[in-house]
Amino acid sequence: MLKITDKSAEDNTPPLLRLAFRPFFLLGSIYAVLAILIWLYAFQHGQPSQLQVPALWWHVHEMLFGFAMAIVVGFLLTAVQNWTGIAGTRGLYLAALVLLWLLPRVLFWTDTPLWLISSIEALFLLAAAYALSHRVLRAKRYKNLIFGGFLLLATVANFASYATIKGMPPFPSIAVWQAMLWWFVMLISIMGGRVIPFFSARRLNHPKAEPLLWLDGIANTTLLLLFILSFFPLTDHLLGTSIVLLAALSQLVRWLRWRPWLSLKEPLLWSLQLAYGCIPLALLIKGLAMLGLTGNAVWVSHQMIHILAIGVIAGLILAMIVRVSLGHTGREVYAGPSMWPAFAAIMLAALLRGAAVALWPQHLLLLVNLSGALWVAAFGLFVIKFSPLLLSPRLDGHPG
Repeated sequence: MLKITDKSAEDNTPPLLRLAFRPFFLLGSIYAVLAILIWLYAFQHGQPSQLQVPALWWHVHEMLFGFAMAIVVGFLLTAVQNWTGIAGTRGLYLAALVLLWLLPRVLFWTDTPLWLISSIEALFLLAAAYALSHRVLRAKRYKNLIFGGFLLLATVANFASYATIKGMPPFPSIAVWQAMLWWFVMLISIMGGRVIPFFSARRLNHPKAEPLLWLDGIANTTLLLLFILSFFPLTDHLLGTSIVLLAALSQLVRWLRWRPWLSLKEPLLWSLQLAYGCIPLALLIKGLAMLGLTGNAVWVSHQMIHILAIGVIAGLILAMIVRVSLGHTGREVYAGPSMWPAFAAIMLAALLRGAAVALWPQHLLLLVNLSGALWVAAFGLFVIKFSPLLLSPRLDGHPG
């Protein structure tokens, strides 16, 4: 049972710094809007003069290590309070974490050395890993240490991404980006397997689909193998197709066991289910492309990156930050602001940027602009509707 021993200290802490989901969900969503608007400009007009790294590198890095990582850290440092019963990160430590996240976003537009920017990002990830892991260890909830390991792995991958700008590693930037996509999908696969069938069963009042250890093992292990193979292109060429197809099949069976069709009347459920369903969809199309069954295999396979990035990662993020923000501000989860237009917009953005571009490459610029506009609308709607909640105390007076 969570206990706050010093209520006055809680009351004297600004609401934005009372739990990690507040600043990271708000700033991460604002940055999601700004970063895509900047990228749309750069995509059409070329390298911004003040940006000191290649625009394409910046776009991918900031979508993964800027926007998405902020949400992941906010979610994990909030969830660990529920896992352990120990008060979550708040106050000055949380403010320092936010500053460590924010600084690299700004410093990319200055002449600050890249070694310093990468070091600040590493401090952010390591400080988040510590804030998570020491609570898990104190509560002896050892199975959740895996998430601290995820953050340590991301720290190494982030250093590698900076090194690729200078051509230092024996692999290009695309290897790091592909690996980090699998990192996020693997994290979502693990967390989604815990919460999506639970949320669905609880809301719809039907029996929960109990996990099958062998199926979960195949679904998650294949994603881990794809993460590793991203750095070994020759081996990936030989083994990647079979692993991708096995991952697609296992993820599809897993998703269907959760009976997603039952959730169609509840936006906070179908948003989660549809986003997760993009995992087997993207894997299947990618596998078929690798078999040469989709025409231009390289082009189609590359576009599936955006099904994963927008449909899976951004889709799950949007659904979860809505749910967590409502629950942790003392509100009824299923009676909050209507967000189904945002959920629909992010799914449509994924289909336009991924599937439509793969089918009609001659309309690339139009489809990218439409997809970007839908992305901005989706996260902009979250910022507009949820900023007041995130900036104010809980309705029920409880801590957080």
